[in-house]
Amino acid sequence: MNQRVTIRQPRAVLVMLYMLGVLSASTAHADIRLPSIIGDNMVLQGGDRISLWGWSDPNEEIKVGVSWREGDWTLPADTDGTWKFAMTAPESAGPHQITLKGKNTVTLKNILVGEVWVCSGQSNMEWPVQSSNNAAQEMAAANYPNIRLFTVQKKIADTPQSDCVGHWVECSPETVGGFSAVGYFFGRHLHQDLNTPIGLINTSWGGTVAEAWTSAEALERLPDFKARMDRMAQARANPDASMKKYQDELAQWQKKVESTEVQGKRCTDADFDDSAWQEMALPVLWEEAGLTDFDGLVWFRKSIEVPPAWAGRDLVLELGPIDDMDTTWFNGVKVGAIQESGRWQVARRYTVDGKLVTAGRNVIVVQVLDTGGGGGIYGLPAQMTLKPADASDQTAISLAGTWHYKVAWDLASMPPRPTAPVWMNNPNAPTVLYNGMIAPITPYHIRGAIWYQGESNADRAFQYRELFPTMIKCWWSSWGQGEFPFLFVQLANYMAAKPDPGESAWAELREAQLMTLQLPRTGMATIIDIGEANDIHPRNKQDVGKRLALWALAECYGRRTAYSGPLYESMTIQGNKIVLRFKHTDNGLVAKGGAPLKGFAIAGTDRQFVWADAKIEGNTIVVSSDKVPAPVAVRYAWADNPVCNLYNGAGLPASPFRTDTWPGVTVNNK
Repeated sequence: MNQRVTIRQPRAVLVMLYMLGVLSASTAHADIRLPSIIGDNMVLQGGDRISLWGWSDPNEEIKVGVSWREGDWTLPADTDGTWKFAMTAPESAGPHQITLKGKNTVTLKNILVGEVWVCSGQSNMEWPVQSSNNAAQEMAAANYPNIRLFTVQKKIADTPQSDCVGHWVECSPETVGGFSAVGYFFGRHLHQDLNTPIGLINTSWGGTVAEAWTSAEALERLPDFKARMDRMAQARANPDASMKKYQDELAQWQKKVESTEVQGKRCTDADFDDSAWQEMALPVLWEEAGLTDFDGLVWFRKSIEVPPAWAGRDLVLELGPIDDMDTTWFNGVKVGAIQESGRWQVARRYTVDGKLVTAGRNVIVVQVLDTGGGGGIYGLPAQMTLKPADASDQTAISLAGTWHYKVAWDLASMPPRPTAPVWMNNPNAPTVLYNGMIAPITPYHIRGAIWYQGESNADRAFQYRELFPTMIKCWWSSWGQGEFPFLFVQLANYMAAKPDPGESAWAELREAQLMTLQLPRTGMATIIDIGEANDIHPRNKQDVGKRLALWALAECYGRRTAYSGPLYESMTIQGNKIVLRFKHTDNGLVAKGGAPLKGFAIAGTDRQFVWADAKIEGNTIVVSSDKVPAPVAVRYAWADNPVCNLYNGAGLPASPFRTDTWPGVTVNNK
């Protein structure tokens, strides 16, 4: 540990300097270099110690000056060029400025002090403001310069990284559209209530599992994952054979997919006759355009008229985001493809070689593969354009509007798509997102984290009971700030409603989330009432953010407000009835929409559940059925997409629950 720190100002300020044990970097470049999360426009966590860290020449002397006090500090980098500096946060919100001087000078400007929250998870956390309810109005109203946004660029890594790619921006109508909607609405609610700057760090990746966000050290304590990590290590040790096999299989799969023919012609050919195909106005999720509950592969074709001046010139083809994967052709020649999972939110931008471009009719063909949830070319109309690559020519042809389409295969009947080796470009491999997207930001002081994930672990819900708390404890350990608040979203209602009580993997995952509240300083937002049967991505992200914010305001900031819907507490059997008691019954239990209560099922020792009569009596609910004279168990909202209406007087929905512990669909799922 370096001890030499010179304070050139007699005023007492707490200063610490210590080595960066988890950070490493090349020091070939002599200049001071900072991680991307330390930069202009950042929000520092108030009421706490703030840390600066980075890299320079070995043993280089670095001076640190701040705008909120006179004088500076001098500290040396370590022998490997790493350094870290910690001090007490300023009391005022700012804006502030920090200057670091060595062989170069780095000045950080427009810095605020407030509340910093990490926003993480899978696609429902990643889901942007621009695709949420009332998107145009929300973006137009997002003039909040004291809310700052940082998005961690997606990265897979085998080992913990010292830096990530990203930058802080002020929240504005121009910057908020692509940011996490849940994160933004959560932060906006805090900002409006607390009247303090808010920093939001979005580090999320659609379609990912919780073990990808957990450290190797933590996972090695879980037998299920240690075995898989050992297999990954073996594959990486000799990757050539598995890589070649995968590439060959993928090429063969693509040939099968492209083999749709009419009169001997491929549908990718420019002169293919698509007049018999159906029409769809793009952009749109195809579930909203007639392909209800469809996952699989669909072809899209569009003919366009190219002006004579563009003939022979390179063009830029933009299609916006595509859910999930695509391959794209221009006049029968492939010009681009994204075939990796988890890229559903990436806007497609491909270059068209001028040799393919002719005056008059040209044809664009897009093969879209959706593996679950929403599907299709779904962004904004302004994101779908064709224009010259020469930036001096701003003319563009809009590609929004009518396209011809044909369903090729549903997911169950299409040729099986080969699976990439577990070590290759796989965001669902254990530890890889923790290494690439969490480890780099753990030295940054935060107030807490919000988390929206679980859909991708729903087929292993029993395992999630241990995995999810392990991940939370891993984050607490990695940040070294103790047990900071960790708030999460319980899975929404999704898929078709079923007429009778039964088992449900999604219900079991919700139960695993509910059980996680046993950890200290955790909170849960229940959203069993705002999901969408046909889309795994409910557009109402405003209420999700608000319900998370209510937990934060009550439990972190001392506000006197209701912050949870009713949570099951205990039961008593009274003859042919079961009496249920709840916590968080603020202003009484309510059957939203009026009696009767819906969503309750009851069973006897035969474990056969039937729909029950349920009545509110004070702060209890009495459940019974003429079909079950000797009941022993009750379930509420125990389904993928339950019909249920229990709320408290504060308007917050009850969490699904069961009183039994009988094996369900995924109990033995190690």
